[in-house]
Amino acid sequence: MNPKVSIIVPIFNMELYLDRCLNSLLEQSLSDIEIIAVNDGSTDSSLSILQEYTERDSRIIVINKENEGVSAARNDGVLAANGEYIGFVDPDDWVNLKMYEEMYECAAEQNVDIVMCTYIREFGTHSKEKRFNMPDKQLYLMDEVQTTMLRRLVGPLKEEVANPEYLDAWGTVWSKLYRTSLLKDNKVKFKDLSIIGSNEDTLFNIHVFYNAESFLFLNRPFYHYWRTNDASITSQYNPLLVEKFEKLYAAIQSFLTEKGLINDFGLALNNRISMNVLGQGLNIMNHQSNLSMRERLRLIKKLLNNEKTSYSLRRFQLEYCPLIWKTFFLCAKLKISSAIYFMLLGMNWIRRKNTGGIKLGTENG
Repeated sequence: MNPKVSIIVPIFNMELYLDRCLNSLLEQSLSDIEIIAVNDGSTDSSLSILQEYTERDSRIIVINKENEGVSAARNDGVLAANGEYIGFVDPDDWVNLKMYEEMYECAAEQNVDIVMCTYIREFGTHSKEKRFNMPDKQLYLMDEVQTTMLRRLVGPLKEEVANPEYLDAWGTVWSKLYRTSLLKDNKVKFKDLSIIGSNEDTLFNIHVFYNAESFLFLNRPFYHYWRTNDASITSQYNPLLVEKFEKLYAAIQSFLTEKGLINDFGLALNNRISMNVLGQGLNIMNHQSNLSMRERLRLIKKLLNNEKTSYSLRRFQLEYCPLIWKTFFLCAKLKISSAIYFMLLGMNWIRRKNTGGIKLGTENG
């Protein structure tokens, strides 16, 4: 008999975190699960740790493969999944012990395609819940899934642009439970990060939600997202981020064009491109980049003069932003690179000081 939930864990050199992650899954109050641990060519002791766990619990299934990246690892996990629903967990994170029981029960009771919970960001010294201004439960059916949730994944509209830190909060895959047939029947796959650089979760979800007929949001923080792992993709300086974001935008635009999704969807993507100036700017200011002030100013100027970025900023719904963000994006629109530099410098200082600040585009891919 197939398990109720398959939990896919892509693993690359995560020996320091695996015990915490796997224990939180094995101790789930929902026992009818399988844990598909995809060892993506780890060179540390991750594989031997996994092998020890398989001897203790038959619910752990290990896929050992050459390194191809997190997207390929997740795709292999989906192909191997036998559960009625599929969940994703990153190996440096952990989950509440009732997470999958409560999410599965809600999914089965409402017969929905996708269930989403909220999450807590863990910084080692403190925790910070990602709060969503939503009711305890919110059900979306049929057209609502596209007009509200799919559009929200493409980008924000109106009052939503007031909170840049929520740009990708909806797009994470590890906060969701998916009906397995929804993923397999529609052949939805994660796109390789070497192509799009970031946000593979959001792009994946855009394809999934387009085919979904029901979605249930649970305003309960079941997932613990670890933010102190310096080896994480999102913690590292990426000199190709601007170029890869352009490929991401092109992939989203191509999807919208193919499906005939216009009007609000186009404006939402435009707002996403504008707001990503912040994420790309913070990437330039990353302390790991070891760039000089002059070089950072040059890169910021280049970013603001980018044709697609410049066009999007001219159409950005600036009127919905609070003063602090209105100032930032107005300076970006006017291409005042020195002002953007010093504002980013301040944001980066705050972010590094309390690790609870701006997290634009970093919780997703």
